[in-house]
Amino acid sequence: MSKFLDQMLRPEAEDVRRNLPTARYEVKRLSRAMGEPVVVELTALPYGRAQELRDMERDQEVHILLAGCGELKDEALRAKFGGATPAETVKAMLLPGEIAELSRAVERLSGYRQTTIREIKNG
Repeated sequence: MSKFLDQMLRPEAEDVRRNLPTARYEVKRLSRAMGEPVVVELTALPYGRAQELRDMERDQEVHILLAGCGELKDEALRAKFGGATPAETVKAMLLPGEIAELSRAVERLSGYRQTTIREIKNG
């Protein structure tokens, strides 16, 4: 058996679908407005969902953000901001650049937009 197989069969090698990475991010503009940190917790996306969203043509960033942060779909937020859909609610709450940056953070948690491998040269 190869070293790779030996390593991947060890108990420490987790099924990422069961334990997706998460991280917390402060939205600076909202923190200034509220007078306290406004922090959103984002979660990586599993492979199938990430691919589905990356293939979208319209509002891709909004939908990636919504998939990575379920709290943004809360009915109370929709009622307060008057969004007919969660996507419209997010657009009413956040500036376009904030949506883009948070969406990129979800992508980074999912392994995109970063270097995740390196070549091993024999020598």
